[in-house]
Amino acid sequence: MLQKEVVDRMAAGPGSKVYGRLSVMLQAYCQVTSLFVVPPGAFRPPPKVDSAVVRLVPRDPASIGINDHRRFAEVVKAAFGQRRKTLRNALNNVVSAEQFIAAGVRPDARAAQLDVAEFVALAPAS
Repeated sequence: MLQKEVVDRMAAGPGSKVYGRLSVMLQAYCQVTSLFVVPPGAFRPPPKVDSAVVRLVPRDPASIGINDHRRFAEVVKAAFGQRRKTLRNALNNVVSAEQFIAAGVRPDARAAQLDVAEFVALAPAS
């Protein structure tokens, strides 16, 4: 059980305002399911925030498709570090133009528009 806002970020999908580095990194390695919300009245004294229960099921390492975990984390961090920039500009020193083409990812997209599989495709071992 965590604060509802954190669970929302963990389970967010591409295009959501709360989709970010936490969402991508967690969803790459686990299946994330928000189960239910626990209202403040369930606690004494009641907190000022809602809580939520989340289920994290680890993915099979063979099915993840990430060859270099450090590189994957570096790409995701760089992409969301400058959230409003296009990927071409945010990942300028991290991902080459050829890697964008090979991954099938538009360089003029923004980080919040990519799903986890597209981040995995952008981060092969260099």
